[in-house]
Amino acid sequence: MLQPESGKIFLFGQPLTPELRCHMGYMLQDDQLLEWRSIYKNVILGLEVRHQLTEQTKAYARTLLDNYGLLAFADSRPSQLSGGMRQRAALVRTLVLKPDLLFLDEPFSALDYQTRLSAGNDIGTIIRSEKKTAILVTHDLSEAVSLADRILILSKRPGKIQKIISIDMPKEFTPMQRRGADTFKYYFNLIWKELNHEQESFQAGTIPETTAQT
Repeated sequence: MLQPESGKIFLFGQPLTPELRCHMGYMLQDDQLLEWRSIYKNVILGLEVRHQLTEQTKAYARTLLDNYGLLAFADSRPSQLSGGMRQRAALVRTLVLKPDLLFLDEPFSALDYQTRLSAGNDIGTIIRSEKKTAILVTHDLSEAVSLADRILILSKRPGKIQKIISIDMPKEFTPMQRRGADTFKYYFNLIWKELNHEQESFQAGTIPETTAQT
């Protein structure tokens, strides 16, 4: 979204332009649903803004609502839905624009723990079923291990990529099934150790310079 101070950002092998940014979708910490609009009208808001509201895109919006258990609530107001359902509606609002790349900025942080687990499982499963690439920002280690294929651990300011950890679990596992896998604890402890080492280095004033190539 911002011009980098140095270096270049490429998407589809091309330098990032305003036109290419249309291929990106966002989910923020708050669902940002508009209370005066129904769930369906919240979902099609982006289509309206982009002047892409057609019979075909409206049908696609309803298909997504149906696929993810929200069609019965299409005429409901956001306040009538649970926190997890609201987050699903926010994801559908993003998916209806058919983005190739999703950015999720701590999308479950405002939810209570049980709802957070349920919403994370639902949304993680949806993203995989839609075959979307997503970048998730989180401070929750369990959430990272249950949702990610790769985890990038960032150092303290100025932030650098401190370590990249690839998660090797069966692709068919849902996020909740990952939490019960034998290797879950291994990855959790690996990340915890890395973060704890970085914290100790920070307190000692000896954080090493780190760089990464991708």
